[in-house]
Amino acid sequence: MDSPIQLLEHTDQATKQMLENVRKRKKKFDDTKLWHYISIYATLSLALIFIAYFYFTIYLHFSYSFLAVLSATINDSYSVSLLSLVLIGLGSMNVLKQQKEKKEKEYQELRCEIVDRSKDLWKKEEEWKNRHIVFETMKKKYDINLYHEKK
Repeated sequence: MDSPIQLLEHTDQATKQMLENVRKRKKKFDDTKLWHYISIYATLSLALIFIAYFYFTIYLHFSYSFLAVLSATINDSYSVSLLSLVLIGLGSMNVLKQQKEKKEKEYQELRCEIVDRSKDLWKKEEEWKNRHIVFETMKKKYDINLYHEKK
């Protein structure tokens, strides 16, 4: 368990475990989001490289006929390789987007569950009055908003 969560006062062990789980899911979501953005930029870069290569090496020389352009593109191993990499990048973008949405949904569901069950998690009067310390810690350390359900 992460030390700032472990050091929280006025929370029982079960609540600390829930906070730790929401922290882990937030980290998984952030990591997946980062990889999704990397795949977007890598695919865009590869696409730009392919377009520039295609234009300067094939299109300028064979622009008189579509079939000549197509034939030259298929016969050129670099253009086929670049096009394959762009298509693989598009596929990975879609897969990572789906994973990102799934991880975000899991994270948001657990975060909203903590918000909904806050009266049950901090039952005692003293715990209820000091729960804002837990919320502030989670917001400052991990950027997890437990004040309300909206993102």
